Amino acid sequence: MFAWWGRAVVRLRWGVLAAAAVLVVVGATWGTGVFGKLTGGGFDDPASESTKARERIIAELGNQDVDVLVLYSSAAATVDQPAFRDPVTATLAEVRTLPEVASVTSWYDTQAPNLVSTDRHATYAVVQLRAVEPDDKTAAYERVAPVLDAPGLTTEAGGSVPFGYEANDQTERDLIRAETLSLPVLLVLLVIIFGGLVAAGMPLLVGGLAILGAFLAVRLLTLVTDISVFAVNVITLIGLGMAIDYALFVVSRFREELAAGHDTSTAIQRTMITAGRTVMVSGLTIALALASLLIYPQVFLRSMGFGGMAAVLVAMLGALTVLPALLAVLGPRVNALRIPTPWRRREHTTGAGWARLARSVMRRPWLYVVGVVAILAVFAVPALRMEFGGFDERVLPAGSGPRVVADRMAAEFPGSTVGPIEVLVSGVPAAEAQRFAERVGQVPGVTGVQVTANRGESTLLSATYTGEPTSDTAQDTVRAIRDLPEPEGADVMVTGRTAADIDLVSSLASRLPWMALIMAAATLVLLFLAFGSVVLPIKAVLMNLVSIGASFGVVVWIFQDGHLADLLRFTPSGFIEPSSPILMLAVLFGLATDYEVFLLSRVREEWDRTGANTASVARGLAATGRIITAAALLLIVVVAGFATGGIMFVKLIGVGMIVAIVVDATLVRALLVPATMRLLGRWNWWAPGPLGRVYRRYGIRESAVAEPAREPEPAGRP
Repeated sequence: MFAWWGRAVVRLRWGVLAAAAVLVVVGATWGTGVFGKLTGGGFDDPASESTKARERIIAELGNQDVDVLVLYSSAAATVDQPAFRDPVTATLAEVRTLPEVASVTSWYDTQAPNLVSTDRHATYAVVQLRAVEPDDKTAAYERVAPVLDAPGLTTEAGGSVPFGYEANDQTERDLIRAETLSLPVLLVLLVIIFGGLVAAGMPLLVGGLAILGAFLAVRLLTLVTDISVFAVNVITLIGLGMAIDYALFVVSRFREELAAGHDTSTAIQRTMITAGRTVMVSGLTIALALASLLIYPQVFLRSMGFGGMAAVLVAMLGALTVLPALLAVLGPRVNALRIPTPWRRREHTTGAGWARLARSVMRRPWLYVVGVVAILAVFAVPALRMEFGGFDERVLPAGSGPRVVADRMAAEFPGSTVGPIEVLVSGVPAAEAQRFAERVGQVPGVTGVQVTANRGESTLLSATYTGEPTSDTAQDTVRAIRDLPEPEGADVMVTGRTAADIDLVSSLASRLPWMALIMAAATLVLLFLAFGSVVLPIKAVLMNLVSIGASFGVVVWIFQDGHLADLLRFTPSGFIEPSSPILMLAVLFGLATDYEVFLLSRVREEWDRTGANTASVARGLAATGRIITAAALLLIVVVAGFATGGIMFVKLIGVGMIVAIVVDATLVRALLVPATMRLLGRWNWWAPGPLGRVYRRYGIRESAVAEPAREPEPAGRP
């Protein structure tokens, strides 16, 4: 198949390039319109109690959300003085006239003591918007925000809507910053790796095609489903990273075939038989690993799955079509515009170094296995005490408005709660709901309960509590309220920020085994079809878990325990936001398999040619070590832009990915995998007789690119 494909691409190269140009134009025009179609939020499970309760509150009582908290403060005046009171009351009077605003509550209306700071130099107002859906609330807030400033006072906006707005805005700024920082560095590194401007430009061209193509695909998906704004991050990250990986592998093999004396057409055919096959197996494996995110009901995670799959598949198709077509046009000119550098003169030394390492691993496999496993175990130990909690304003950079409001309310406004526990009592009269409120007030941790809305037999209770919404105390309080016996004939549902966090963890945990099963099954099946072994796919899954475990351990040590917080500029919360490890698991499992496929493809090629396991492993490592290291370095540059961003959970994912890439490309793929393959010997390529027949009939393989030294043994005999 791949030999035929190579010939077809050479023959149709101008048509392929014309189609790619059309894709780029459509992606750059209509596809980039996806930014206006993406939604915010998407972290809730529609089937959870907290989400259902919120929907019923809106349906039965109208919108009761605390959308915006506007904090006014002055170092010179107190809330009682005209210099403070007059500008605030005038501003809030104007805010009340806006069509987007449903209500405004302030200390000047209620004299509620919890609305004034302990030093009386600050107060906050509660603004409720008419909009119900998150995107509509964001649009309304954009129109209301300019009117909130009170002249002569310091004004900061917080609450759920400004928090989401600031998070989305910071994410977009981080994305632009990441691309601005990474692209020049990538170009320099590619020039160093390839030694020429033409070859160095190939991966970036495929990367741009992958990103624009993924934008186009996701824009189409927005026509049938909601897609989160955070999908843009994973599209850029995975699209650019995988495109560079695949282009690096294909271009390197093409230049190798040219150097061996083959003409352009033959070189492309041989490149597709080898590198092209590897790219397809890798792309399908990563896409299926990301597809495991689609089983989650949260729009955020499903969007990451859709975005990542689109980026990987477009990058794969670009490397299998557009790139060989371009190489067919260029031919030997792919080596044009060479840049003489010291690195190029030492390239033969680098290759010899990998060969020496390969021989060393083959001579002392047990030493490498024990040593690497011990190091990885030390890295992974902190992951055993990973604790989960919902994200709050601390994920934003210090100094952002929503974070300032949350911090000051916790420190200066005793008795106030940014995220109260909301209890919907329906099916009974208001008097019965009031008696239930008294029982809620007796729950340990609850500091006060009040009726905030009533209509017919539906009553909404708002409970304040000690601690932060993400604290263990708040979660224990929610669970205790949910455990209270319901009044006879009543339906009681609990919602609010803390309840939503509890439901999120429960929802993610219930589907995690299925996600793991999907990833493992996809990897086992595809690697078996690629290499004809049942041993190597199982070992690949285990190797992936080892490198991911080490990454999780480092993430816990940094972000949960707070080490390196000053260096990385974040505020530790003492826990990990639960959807971040789920996303990391899918992405890192796919990336780890990517490097595994690169290595095993070359080893299998040598095994088919010689039948000598030890020599095949050594030669495979020596041939791919430099490529895998270069691919890892380039991917780290792409990820580093995100690791330096302002949103903490995006930073967490970036740091975790960098650790996993470094561990996987060095300790795991360069040392542990070759050492275990040396110990397994011919068992590496074993498959039971029936599965061996399946591989020979349906396997993703081609005839060897060179005449084999012996007839390969049947796959069913070790």
